Amino acid sequence: MKYDRAGTPDEVRADLTVGAQWKGGWTFDAGKPGAPTVRIDGKSLEGPSPPEVLLVALATCTAIDVVEMLSKRRTPPTTLDVTTTAERKADTPRRITRAHLAYKITGEGIDHTQTMRAIELAVTRYCTVRDTMDPEMAITWSLELG
Repeated sequence: MKYDRAGTPDEVRADLTVGAQWKGGWTFDAGKPGAPTVRIDGKSLEGPSPPEVLLVALATCTAIDVVEMLSKRRTPPTTLDVTTTAERKADTPRRITRAHLAYKITGEGIDHTQTMRAIELAVTRYCTVRDTMDPEMAITWSLELG
């Protein structure tokens, strides 16, 4: 059920505040007030598109949790890369229906089973971005240790 409607800013507790300034065409500079911005481009020419930014947020949110969990196990990663692949509906709105997170991690003493468990916990329990997304959107993951 959607609860979308007109309203006022004072109806929301301001836990997070970001802004987006239109730069022409389909481009915006966006971010936290007073902090560096990121160029977002609906045509993916000068920066990621809004759906791509959503996938970047998912990848980085889960990766932060994985780094934290591995570090607590005293096996911090040396490198961690996440490639996200997603499917979208063909018709409007072209929402993301499925995504796959492919992690590539290097580091001393990193165990495949423990790291897969860390990824599972990041995706299914700890990542705020994932928990905010549609729960019907299927997310899978894989791991390559280097």
